[in-house]
Amino acid sequence: MRIILALLLLAPAVAAAPAAPDWTGPLSTRGRYIVDADGDRFQLRSANWHGASGTSNGDGTHHAGEDSGRMPLGLDRAPLASIVDGFRQLGLNSVRLPFSNEMIRDATPVADSAANPQLHGLTPLQVYDQVVAGLTGAGLAVILNNHTTTTKWCCGVDGNERWNTAQTEQQWADDWLFMARRYRDNPRVVGADLYNEVRRNVLDDPNWGSGDGHDWFAASQRTGDRILAEANPNLLIIVEGINWTGIPVDGFAHERPTLKPVRTLSHTLVRSGKLVYSAHFYDYTGPNHSGATGIGETSDPRYRDLSPADLAAVVNRDALYVAGEPGNHFTAPVWISEFGVDGNAAPGSAQRAWFENFVDLLIRADADFAYWPAVGWAETRAANGWGLLFFDAAGHRSGLLDDPDWRSAAWQRLLGATGRSGHVDPVPVHSMLSPDHGDFIASLQMRGRPDWDSGARKAACPDGQRLIGLSHNQNRGLCTDTAGATTWTSYQVVTDERYVSRDWASGYTKFECPAAARLIGYAVRGAAMSSALCATGQPASADAGRTVWFDRGDNRPAGNPGGDFATGRYKGQCADDEYVAGIAWTGRIGSARTPDALLCRKLS
Repeated sequence: MRIILALLLLAPAVAAAPAAPDWTGPLSTRGRYIVDADGDRFQLRSANWHGASGTSNGDGTHHAGEDSGRMPLGLDRAPLASIVDGFRQLGLNSVRLPFSNEMIRDATPVADSAANPQLHGLTPLQVYDQVVAGLTGAGLAVILNNHTTTTKWCCGVDGNERWNTAQTEQQWADDWLFMARRYRDNPRVVGADLYNEVRRNVLDDPNWGSGDGHDWFAASQRTGDRILAEANPNLLIIVEGINWTGIPVDGFAHERPTLKPVRTLSHTLVRSGKLVYSAHFYDYTGPNHSGATGIGETSDPRYRDLSPADLAAVVNRDALYVAGEPGNHFTAPVWISEFGVDGNAAPGSAQRAWFENFVDLLIRADADFAYWPAVGWAETRAANGWGLLFFDAAGHRSGLLDDPDWRSAAWQRLLGATGRSGHVDPVPVHSMLSPDHGDFIASLQMRGRPDWDSGARKAACPDGQRLIGLSHNQNRGLCTDTAGATTWTSYQVVTDERYVSRDWASGYTKFECPAAARLIGYAVRGAAMSSALCATGQPASADAGRTVWFDRGDNRPAGNPGGDFATGRYKGQCADDEYVAGIAWTGRIGSARTPDALLCRKLS
């Protein structure tokens, strides 16, 4: 059995058929927009095609119309090509395709389907291959989504709460490398949606930046970097905010943090232009409501209870601000990768009003989106009305295309909205370095090189960027490519004052790069500076430089380009047309050798 399973895992994915040349992969990002390989806006107009990750009810039973949750819904009833054609008719250009880690290793063939005889004898993973090929062959983009660990319905307290609840982080990361490599030759497989709805289990919360085993920020950063560096450099890395923390009982702290933590701690991947953030919104959840009913139900409002103005304010505060505030270290596209509503909601209900308001909100924000679900898990809309399409036992299709319901007008309004289109010019990038708990080396060129400062926590800017700012006592840094990229083939580690050109911080110890070099990284021990990493071979600047002090307050350019990269801490930052050539500190009592000043020089 082990040999058979190994062969199944190593089998190449089915190649995608030729597709209509309406867009060119791979995708990347420019500021808040996703763009295709030609630099044209590619707004994700998506739906979720669920089933491969499981749709069990959690009690051993399964939703009607699916093969024990081991292949996308509808394949037991209608031909793959027909379902995919329906997606195109709906106006979709992309599909979020959930999978479970268990699915990858499931060697039991799925049940035979008269509608899809080509699936006979295939394992769930091989069926997934066929689905990916069918979608991409029809010109649709595919986003791989690690929805659950085990093959079952999401999202209860069931072992699927975190990426490492029912498995190790190593296993989770290895599975992602496997999936990323499996489809790397298909340019229409465009994204890796790392984990769905990270949330609390019975006893503990996930967090964003604490450095422990529940740190979703750190885990997604590490695995996203590994995917881009080791498996598939073309994928968008999609990081969903934290879906739930705390005990959902009145009197206890609880909330949906979503993307709020990104403002003060954002990802910097080893390949720039590959980060997308995502969030989920349903009428029955709320900013402090898990959506649960019965025991633990809170009196906090759900999203459907909010006025249109309050709903817009909350969604912007918790998610859309990431895309709506340009030029910051956290600026990135935001994909609302799940939203949906019951098509059977009664006239005049809060659910209907919420859906109309939320669609209007998406249109105003020009947001990327994915409806849940594309295919209903019941045979008909009367039994469960959430799907956009339904297939009965005879394969007959119903849903928005054939029998429009009250959602149809809003759906057409969303698909027909006029947002940003055409070519998107590259924009300057600002990136945060956060060696809070360990190395934060965002440079691909530095990966695999000798440890330049053993035992210290090291930080390095992404390739093409230079250091432009530092915080006084949190070790945070800010990098940029504003006014031109920094390219290099060699580097130098500075640990003393041998290159100090003049006394630009009298009485302070200084690290300074050689004359034709720019600072691209640094290392710290505790809060103390340990070394500076300089990219050599740069054009020598004729500017002697200026000293920017930040030991007693902020000293940043007007407008604070790049945003607050060390909230609550003093910060120093060079101008956009400058680079950091040196760092100064003092060993006086209380300073702990934290950075006090920067030497800023004009770019040549």
